[in-house]
Amino acid sequence: MNRDALVEAVTREVLAALASGNDVCDTGEKVREVVANGADRVAFHGEAAEVPLDMARFIDHTLLKPEATAAEIDQLCREADQYHFASVCINPTWVKRAAENLRGTSVPVCTVIGFPLGATTPEIKAMEARRALRDGAREVDMVLNIGALKSGDYDLVGTDIEKVVDAAHDGGALCKVILETALLTDEEKVIASSLAKKARADFVKTSTGFGPGGATVYDVALMRETVGPEMGVKASGGVRTTGDAEDMIAAGATRIGASAGIEIVGGKDGGSGERY
Repeated sequence: MNRDALVEAVTREVLAALASGNDVCDTGEKVREVVANGADRVAFHGEAAEVPLDMARFIDHTLLKPEATAAEIDQLCREADQYHFASVCINPTWVKRAAENLRGTSVPVCTVIGFPLGATTPEIKAMEARRALRDGAREVDMVLNIGALKSGDYDLVGTDIEKVVDAAHDGGALCKVILETALLTDEEKVIASSLAKKARADFVKTSTGFGPGGATVYDVALMRETVGPEMGVKASGGVRTTGDAEDMIAAGATRIGASAGIEIVGGKDGGSGERY
């Protein structure tokens, strides 16, 4: 089956399954089944209420704002080590510094590629990823080519993802694909997720945190339905409280991107907001 036929078939199947007109959370049993299967990699095996016992392992401790300083990056790394977050997620310019800060800890460095617009060419994104790996990154979150996706140029979108995935995997790193879901239709979300899966990406991710909206329970469940239980789903953008994180995990997220990680693991119902 060619790429166009593949994404069309997957789109029809997933949207038909979710076309109840209700919030995806109301589908209950199906979502819970997907969560139980998909979250094994982060040691979650129950209802969302149990998640805070190991919440830090879900969280990429994030600081992507353009005015971030060296001192703030250093502090982010100290916090990540203290709380045992899944990673620190920072802009490429800080990768080498963060890797030095985290040497000897269990916390890897994650960085972003083609960020935040996704509008650079596949070759440049791959080059950016390879440089980040040389500097010490072990995970890369790439923004796919949103304009190409909305234009129906699925070959370009697939190539764009594949080149970064290949660069990441050649260096022994994980690759997450950011969809920027707030800019997409449901059909486009499903097509993008299926293209990322076909390109052997390790995760699909909702948002950059710089778009018109962040993660929603609906989008996380839709992405989980599309990629199945084997692939990771990262909810990012607007996840500020323990309740927010629980909801995303219950919908199928196996990773949370948040700058309010300390508030989340502390069980806060209202953090101070994202530090993107």
